[in-house]
Amino acid sequence: MLLKKRRMGLAALVGIGLLAGCGSRTESDSTGNGSAGRPVTVHLAFFPNLTHAVALVGTGDGAFAKALGPQVKIEEQLFTAGPLEIEAVFGNQVDIGYIGPGPAINGFLVSKGKALRIVAGACSGGAALVVRKDANIADIKGLAGRKVGVPQTGGTQDISLRHTLQQAQLTSTDKGGTVNILPNTPADTLTLFVKKDLDAAWVPEPWVSRLVKEGNGSILADERDLWPNKQFATAVVIVRTRFLEAHPDLVQKFLAAHTETVAFIKAHPEDARKIVAGRMKTLTGKTLPDDILAQALSHTDFTYDPLKETVLTFADWAKALGYGKEDRTGLTNLFDLKPLNTVLTGSGKPAIP
Repeated sequence: MLLKKRRMGLAALVGIGLLAGCGSRTESDSTGNGSAGRPVTVHLAFFPNLTHAVALVGTGDGAFAKALGPQVKIEEQLFTAGPLEIEAVFGNQVDIGYIGPGPAINGFLVSKGKALRIVAGACSGGAALVVRKDANIADIKGLAGRKVGVPQTGGTQDISLRHTLQQAQLTSTDKGGTVNILPNTPADTLTLFVKKDLDAAWVPEPWVSRLVKEGNGSILADERDLWPNKQFATAVVIVRTRFLEAHPDLVQKFLAAHTETVAFIKAHPEDARKIVAGRMKTLTGKTLPDDILAQALSHTDFTYDPLKETVLTFADWAKALGYGKEDRTGLTNLFDLKPLNTVLTGSGKPAIP
């Protein structure tokens, strides 16, 4: 009955998208999609992380597929770090993607504003700096001379870590400082943490909770505490610009399902947790213990609001760290919230400014 109600709500939101009158246009690129009316493949990218739980639930219960319709095939593209996903966007291998704001900004700037647009938010929170209890690190300055893991250089957690070090007047060894920042996949980070080859790690959930439980770690800095109102964008939804131009109707249908999935997760957390657990097992081949999953979700908030100001702040940080030549002033047209706002206002919700 719960799933039936969810699908009825989704149908209503998709109907709003259809009433908006958006039409599909032809796109000719590596997706191989032809003229309107022919089958279309949507390449959907996300991570097997809880910060991407909206994608896990939306693919897990069929909400995305139902919203896009029988003429559309969803091809899932799995990543463990944002920069790799951006490379796939550049190669026309990703049409819609869940990703951290750092790589989204970098992809926009590197492509001179041509490759992608942020069309919605997905997650706030769900990231933290975890230290080994036996490493005796009491504060950020205690990271001097230590090894700290991140998912990938230039990724969202890497930028957050380096900015925090900068605030504590520390720098990484690659910049002549004393903090050795080591990029690894989250799974490898856990292994290195347990082997005591890492002293700390700035990671997203569920890896925060896994490092605490399986790696004898403790949270030194919950990233939510570093932001006003404890809100910051951990994941956003991007669309490849050419796909958005060619298929605005599909993007709007997808966003209808996305916003409804956010509402479902908030209203039915236990049911959503079961779906997430199943998807994580399917995607990674491993079962995530329910206590870790519950703890990880308690650190994570889900939202369709892209929390624009925090994304722009990431851009300022990235420039200050030497990752780019542009701060927020170079991000004109990064956001395209018109499709999302059409869905929101059509369902009686306030638009995102």
